[in-house]
Amino acid sequence: MNIEQHKDNMVKQQLRTYEVLDDQLIELMMQVPREDFVPAAMRNLAYADINIPLDEGQVMMNPKIEARMLQALAVQADEEVLEVGTGSAYVTALLARQAKKVYSVEIMPRLLKQAGEKLRAHNIKNVELEEGDAAQGWNNHHMYEAIAITGSLPMLPRAFLDAMTIGGRLFAIIGDAPTMEATLITRQGNNDWSREVLFETELPVLKNVQQPERFIL
Repeated sequence: MNIEQHKDNMVKQQLRTYEVLDDQLIELMMQVPREDFVPAAMRNLAYADINIPLDEGQVMMNPKIEARMLQALAVQADEEVLEVGTGSAYVTALLARQAKKVYSVEIMPRLLKQAGEKLRAHNIKNVELEEGDAAQGWNNHHMYEAIAITGSLPMLPRAFLDAMTIGGRLFAIIGDAPTMEATLITRQGNNDWSREVLFETELPVLKNVQQPERFIL
């Protein structure tokens, strides 16, 4: 089976059956070659319905979860995005095709170096990669229209909520295994956030996550 057949199967068997209805997003995922972002040994599984292992217990989310996250965030061309956990840089590349600017934070230097190489190979220039620990929030005094958190959190730190613009959206997978909730949070006002649980799933926690003070919506 060739790459195009794998892509077609991803769309028909994963995305369409998992309520991914945004045709522009599906086309984007067909255009950006996922096989270029997975570890070389996993290239033949780039479009499979699995979490692909990366370094130190981290994973590349399976395509349908990536798609649901991007569909929920609905990033626009004039928006700036924070990605917590660069990982394979595939989601970074997708966000870069949607957004004005992407700020992506990765705690693991080797993954960050590989991400930079992959993004340069695809001539993606509107991404700023930063090395650091953003598990408790990313305090760079910047506000974002969208925040994508690519590892799970037992609870959501308040710092992320404060970094959202009015009208901003945040996607995070919150909770403890085996029951975690993919959650979309939208900032409605200065001290007003709404919360929508999209689906249940399971994902490894962000590296260095602690038990923060919970913010109840």
